[in-house]
Amino acid sequence: MVGAFVVLAKCADWLVEGAADLARHLKVPPILIGIVIVSVGTTTPELAVSIQATLDGNAQLALGNAVGSVIYDDGLALPMVAFFAPAVVLIDRVVLRSAAVFLIIVDLLAYYMASDGTLSRGEGAVLVFGFVLYLVYTYWEHRRGRQVVDEDELDHEPSSWGRTILLMVAGLVGVLISSEGIVLAAPVIALSMGVSDIIVTLVIVALGTSIPEIATCIVAARKGQGGLAIGNILGADILNICWIAGASASVNALHVSTDVIHFMFPAMIIIVLTMLGLMRMGYRFERWKAVILLVMCVTYLGLLLTTNPGALTSEIH
Repeated sequence: MVGAFVVLAKCADWLVEGAADLARHLKVPPILIGIVIVSVGTTTPELAVSIQATLDGNAQLALGNAVGSVIYDDGLALPMVAFFAPAVVLIDRVVLRSAAVFLIIVDLLAYYMASDGTLSRGEGAVLVFGFVLYLVYTYWEHRRGRQVVDEDELDHEPSSWGRTILLMVAGLVGVLISSEGIVLAAPVIALSMGVSDIIVTLVIVALGTSIPEIATCIVAARKGQGGLAIGNILGADILNICWIAGASASVNALHVSTDVIHFMFPAMIIIVLTMLGLMRMGYRFERWKAVILLVMCVTYLGLLLTTNPGALTSEIH
């Protein structure tokens, strides 16, 4: 498990770097690098783990990883922006408003679909279609002249085409291989610890696959590019539900115990609404707001470990 996480984090970093260089080669606008390309790259581990878990018949791992990653992105990765940024991060109010509306609708829709304990293939396809709409809207928003990431992202020259392609291919292959290791190790750990696999899913796996977002937020904040980091998190939140959960369900319907559904989805929605509300206050992301999100994340972990949702119904695969 540890070895897989190390490979996962490094290869995801290569994938993001290669994708960013490709965008510079093709002169893709900054907003697509920050919100779409970077977030797609950093959520690749979640996608790979969830798809592999779906193919292995472990629906709780697939869906729990997607939902849990949203919680860790907002409650752990995002606070790193405020803690490491040299100044208070200002937030584009137009972009936040549109992203917030889309994110809230997607989260509530996904919860409604999964509330009966099943996220069907058709419902997964609807979420994937929502991801496509997100991409189209992001491009349309850029065409209207709205910017959310720093223009400096395109200032320096990209690496050679050979290095760019090598980074992307090596990163993708490494992510896929390491995700297989995580899926294989998670049930074994759950069995040896005597706890349900949903605990390992929502704590270890979801946190581990959020490492790229956490690393991206810290690096971007230290470089004074907090807007890029925030854009990455907003994009990753949408992608985790629309793309990761949706694509996993499209491959094979996800059947998860209802007590697990009614624990993790409300927890995710509460922290997402809190995050959006805090950003809406003055359109500034300050450290005291980061502390609130961090406390909520720790509280979630505490409740997860004490209530042990799904302990009686989940099976070790």
